[in-house]
Amino acid sequence: MTTDSSNSAAWQAPEPVGPLNANVPIPGSKSLSNRYLVLAAAGRKSVELRGLLRSRDTELMISALETLGVRITANHSDPTTVRVEAPSDGRYQGNVTIDCGLAGTVMRFVPGLAMSADGPVTFDGDSQAYQRPMAPLLDGLRQLGADIVFHGQQGYLPFTLTPPQHWNSGKISIDASASSQFISGLLLTASTFPHGIILKHTGKRLPSLPHIRMTVDDVKHAGVQIKAHEYQREWLVEPGPVQLPFIVGIEPDLSNAAPFLGAALLAGGSVEVPHWPEHTTQPGGLLPGYLQALGAKVEMIPDQGQLLCKVTSDGTIHGLGDFDLSAAGEIAPSLAALLVFADAPTRMLGIGHLRGHETNRLAALVEEINRIGGHAEELPEGIAIMPVPQESLHPAELRSYADHRMATFAAMLGLRVHGITVDDIGTTSKTLPEFVDMWHSLLDVKN
Repeated sequence: MTTDSSNSAAWQAPEPVGPLNANVPIPGSKSLSNRYLVLAAAGRKSVELRGLLRSRDTELMISALETLGVRITANHSDPTTVRVEAPSDGRYQGNVTIDCGLAGTVMRFVPGLAMSADGPVTFDGDSQAYQRPMAPLLDGLRQLGADIVFHGQQGYLPFTLTPPQHWNSGKISIDASASSQFISGLLLTASTFPHGIILKHTGKRLPSLPHIRMTVDDVKHAGVQIKAHEYQREWLVEPGPVQLPFIVGIEPDLSNAAPFLGAALLAGGSVEVPHWPEHTTQPGGLLPGYLQALGAKVEMIPDQGQLLCKVTSDGTIHGLGDFDLSAAGEIAPSLAALLVFADAPTRMLGIGHLRGHETNRLAALVEEINRIGGHAEELPEGIAIMPVPQESLHPAELRSYADHRMATFAAMLGLRVHGITVDDIGTTSKTLPEFVDMWHSLLDVKN
């Protein structure tokens, strides 16, 4: 078991010195980076990934794949370019232990590869990871013939997976209501199973459908035959080779753009994010529309074959009433930071699954909003945020809960509330290691 490092002293959230005028390049998408790493590791020919995010989550994924015998080599002059070479015989190294840290993509995507290992594979991680559900994914792998032994609480890390000696048919039924990653983790590696899979989701709701669509698109990009029947909540993956093109470029992480673009609404002025894809499967692609609904002016400006997303605001933020955020729940913390200062109440709905993320994000958001004098309440499937006079808000040390998006949420609040500190800003290294420098640069203040 490993633990995340934390800063010994709280971080003082900087305050803007005036309206913003910033251009902020955003590193590669964590979701796409880790999906492409897994798909490259499932192939037989080397793949070069360009624009790969280098963060704690991706480093954990790289380490996990290397533990299984995959060779990953970074370009000496550009570490965001890496060469991935899988074992030529398609067999991964068993009798090993994989450190998942707190990375959901590692703990839920790599077990599918371990099904083709030559021995048992143990999965462990940070203590906080012991609270993240794993049972639906592992139940699916059990239905295929894997043996799973839990070393703590049933359905959670740590556990050992022993690959099937005899594979069952590829029919799987699981309830993925708690996380779309259970579906994605099976789809990414299903074509390497002898019978592929016919995967049925049995739950009443399916969170983060855009993330599943992203996975389907990425799997197709790797030459796999896959069919999605979303209305029937069913996916079919044919057995066969997995092979990404030799060179794969990775888009910027559009969800990581949310704190920076949202800063324009909090501090006033404008913020630009370059290299915005014209078409994307990332849920963060919905962000410009959300910011526009909140009252910002949003421009998508052609820029060398891509787009420049420019957000301009005079500081006015509108409440959204009942707002379905089920398609992009990972943006909820950034939107919550904005809605604290809105002119009307908002109920963000369809995000009950956020209770199973790095922390219970719904409870954490309510706790921290109320800690500074705001007014928020937890709902069965979301949270309600009611506006209060800004003069009612007061300084406080906010908790990050070892959750990168809670840390950036707190930094956003510091743009309007004097005296905000964050207990562990270092947790942003999970997906954005340069966050502190980027935030200071955004505000044009010295570190």
